[in-house]
Amino acid sequence: MIMVGKRVWAVIRIAIIVVIALMFILPFYWVIVTSLNTQGQSMQFPPVFLPHGHFSNYARSWSEAPWLQYFANTIFIALVTTLLSLFTSLFAGFAFATMRFPGKSVIFAAFLAIMMIPQTVLLIPDYILLADIHWLNTYWAQIVPWGASVFGIFLLRQFFMGLPIEYWEAAQIDGASRLRYLWQFGVPAARPALITVALYVFIGSWNSFLWPYIMTSSPSVQPVEVGLATFLGTNGTDWTGLSAAVVYTTLPVLLLFLVAQRQFLEGVYAGGGGLKG
Repeated sequence: MIMVGKRVWAVIRIAIIVVIALMFILPFYWVIVTSLNTQGQSMQFPPVFLPHGHFSNYARSWSEAPWLQYFANTIFIALVTTLLSLFTSLFAGFAFATMRFPGKSVIFAAFLAIMMIPQTVLLIPDYILLADIHWLNTYWAQIVPWGASVFGIFLLRQFFMGLPIEYWEAAQIDGASRLRYLWQFGVPAARPALITVALYVFIGSWNSFLWPYIMTSSPSVQPVEVGLATFLGTNGTDWTGLSAAVVYTTLPVLLLFLVAQRQFLEGVYAGGGGLKG
């Protein structure tokens, strides 16, 4: 009887997982189907659930917007933001985990409190600030404000707090400074956590829309998400072309996550090990 109950529960769990997976997969599948059908098929009822291979939709949508410029902008912004976030997260996380200084707990609590502030609340004062320093419609406006990740600092702090204190004591006996200890031991040991932060920041930067939409006005510095919104505004009735644009703007970051999801999960688990501290 117990074995039967376990099997039933296993079947129920699998069914729930399948349903949840379909909820996430079906919208993207529908976009792919629409991108490969004609305009008439995309409006047909009942819907056409199978693609018909109209790849000309991709060529048409690609020719109607400066997508190469958008992709170049996005890659540059995402890479520089990721590198800057890794740098600040590594040093800030290490400092919060291993060093003693006045107000340490208060400062860290303030960092965590930032995560609770909605971004929209700060849009107007941030816009005024960027306008005053002449950073509107620049790469800097899309990079510098996101060069420090609260999530990254928290994750690296938890990771370094989980390292045995004996490692640092042994490094001190060998005459190593904190910086040398961090570079020669901390960075290699924190590789999973660093990869997690890099993926988190890169994907967040790639998917960023509201901030660059408000802070930029020229395609020469705008990312793909803003380019997609511009394309929607000018080609809003071209559902097949719009769907094609959605596919090739979403697919790169989706493939990146699928390739690196194992490292992402390892980093989360590694950072979580420090929660007991």
